[in-house]
Amino acid sequence: MAVQKTNEVGNLRKRVYLVDDHPIVRQGLIKLIEQEAGLEVCGEAGSVGRALDEIQKQGPDVVLVDISLEDSNGLELIKAIDDLGLQIPTLVLSMHDETLYAEHALKAGASGYVMKQAASSTLINAIEKVLAGQIYVSKTMSSQMLKMAFRGGGEKQRSGTDALSLRELEVFELIGRGNSTREIAEQLSLSVKTIETYRGNIKSKLQLRSGTELMQKAIRWVETESHRIG
Repeated sequence: MAVQKTNEVGNLRKRVYLVDDHPIVRQGLIKLIEQEAGLEVCGEAGSVGRALDEIQKQGPDVVLVDISLEDSNGLELIKAIDDLGLQIPTLVLSMHDETLYAEHALKAGASGYVMKQAASSTLINAIEKVLAGQIYVSKTMSSQMLKMAFRGGGEKQRSGTDALSLRELEVFELIGRGNSTREIAEQLSLSVKTIETYRGNIKSKLQLRSGTELMQKAIRWVETESHRIG
């Protein structure tokens, strides 16, 4: 395990491990986190396989993880950390809409969810809360989750998407946001052929007959889920 640094008042810095499939994003996060006196980055990876191996060796205080990764998705990493009994809190940092994915992340074992569009101060605040043993989601998402808890989840609108895998859900969301197959492939760092396979799987699971029906269904789902909060 790497030796921890100390900050100006002699306290040990909390060690953050970064998991994101874009090197430029990781470098930006390193610069941001290292500016904080009480934090330091102890490692980084772009895939679940490499991250899980290094996390076990490094023993960080918190793992910051994206949903879309090179070989799988961040929620699989979160589940693996939990299954190994490592007791390391995880915070999801993703481009994906919180209203669509935060519940999935928390159910997988994450301690919080932050969108990449959020201010840098929001991310640092989220890291600090998670390190303190708290759960972090935005105020809007927190309010919605309380509503759902009091209502027993009965009013949550379902559209058959529960049958989709997380990767299929990612593709479905991006279709609903108007992205072409090639654009989705680029965003998820996958081949066009792989995205076409996912599209076929989604159509089959949702019993849709054509690409047009798939696009219409995806657009309605994104609009419905995005407006569900309030």
